[in-house]
Order: sequence, then structure tokens, then C-alpha cells
Amino acid sequence: MEKKVYIYIGIMVALMFASVVWINREKEMARKVVYSDEKMAPIHLTKAKFLSIVANFQKNPNDWKYLGDKPCIIDFYASWCGPCKLVAPIMADLAKDYDGRIYFYKVDIDAEEEIAGAYGIQSIPTIFFCPLNGAPQVINGVMTKEAFEKTITGFLMKK
Repeated sequence: MEKKVYIYIGIMVALMFASVVWINREKEMARKVVYSDEKMAPIHLTKAKFLSIVANFQKNPNDWKYLGDKPCIIDFYASWCGPCKLVAPIMADLAKDYDGRIYFYKVDIDAEEEIAGAYGIQSIPTIFFCPLNGAPQVINGVMTKEAFEKTITGFLMKK
């Protein structure tokens, strides 16, 4: 009987160890994503880029102060998230349609946990619509292209 208990404990420890290793490997892979600044494509943000071009949550933890010169849309996503994969092509299309008028950013919450934590991102996809002045409008979940365009024209591009 005692031998079985030790075997079960050994198996449980091995499974827990394997889970931790797998999770850390996934996070490391997410961090190694090549961030590109292709024109007309959403820009993947690291923490350093986010702090310098979007908002410095370390300097202003309680106030949203957008640093950009054009409105932006930020997609908080994860590579393993099915609904996020539905939003990605819509964001790419919109980046082409609104090139030069709106910045489109993506933040991988697995690679950039501190950004997600600073803004309380608890479900994904979470989309921030950030006007030049004022607080962003936050929408959780999948949106159609038409819903994006309605929010863009009604909130971001409103004068």
C-alpha cells in the first residue's frame, strides 16, 4: 500500500513539474516573437515601446495619458486564444483601411504580463479605442468589422 502512495506522489510531482516547464516554455516563445513595424499592419508592442508611444503606466499609474499623435486601437490578445484569432484579420484589414489616420497595436498578454496587469486585462480579446484626449473606450470580446468601424467613426474620429 505504501509503495502505491509513493508511486502516485511521484507521478503527481512529475506532472506538476512538466506543467511548469511547459508554461514557462510557452511564455518564452511568446517573448521571442519578432515584433515588426510593417506599414499597414498592426504593430506588436513590447513594454518599452508601450511606455514610450502609448501610455506610461509606471509614471502615471492612476491616470490614462495617451502619448500618440493619432488615435489608436490596442488589441490585447494571446496566441492560443481562439476568439483573438478571429479579431486578428479584422485588425489587419482596418490597419490598411485607416493607414495614416489611426495606429493599430497588439499586445500579447503572455509576453507582456505587466502591461496586462496594469490595465486589469482579465478576458481576451480586450480592445482599447484610444482617442487623442480622454480615456479609452474598452470593449471585451470579439467584434465584427462593422462594429469596429462604428466605434471608430462614432468615438475615435469624432471631432
